[in-house]
Amino acid sequence: MSTLHELELPLDEDKVRSLRVGDQVRLHGEVVLCAGMTTHERLTGLLDRGEAPPIDLNGAALLHLGSYSREADGRFEVLYLNPTTSTRFNGFMPRLIREAGLRVTGGKGGLDARSVEAMREAGCVYLSFLGGGCTLLSEAIREVVAVHWNDLVHHYRLVKLRVEGLGPATVGIDAQGNSLYGDLAEAAHDRLPAILARLGERRAEGP
Repeated sequence: MSTLHELELPLDEDKVRSLRVGDQVRLHGEVVLCAGMTTHERLTGLLDRGEAPPIDLNGAALLHLGSYSREADGRFEVLYLNPTTSTRFNGFMPRLIREAGLRVTGGKGGLDARSVEAMREAGCVYLSFLGGGCTLLSEAIREVVAVHWNDLVHHYRLVKLRVEGLGPATVGIDAQGNSLYGDLAEAAHDRLPAILARLGERRAEGP
């Protein structure tokens, strides 16, 4: 049976390494939204130049959560959150995990083996959020703390939010290098020969 962890952000490395694949978590504190390809390109560009990002990511939770946002009465509001596909950012995440010092990342769909290895080395976990769970996730929004890169469309900006009870999310990749996504891919690969054999038998039987 999985354990539900109420996590107060930011997390230290020991706490992150205590989490296990399949654990359920809810997040309390400040998270950073990063849902666009351009946003990731800018962050890695800063790493290339040795420049600090506008939001300190060391020890942070950088989440692939898309949002519907607006500016009203001079204020930036995030009205709802919904996970976006993390695999789009496979090319960026190993560097961000290692060099920016992330402790938590997440979204939907998981990350590749290079990111899994970076998480194992650095002490970082990947959280899988419920796809289509925007109503539940959006209830956790408490305050927009900071917004950067306002030249981008709203949902690609780098945004820091204060949340209470964001989740529940599942630890999809832990800091020991275990991955639900890798296990699923391996299981599917193992079943493939039997599936192809059955298909071949049916073809041989004819219509």
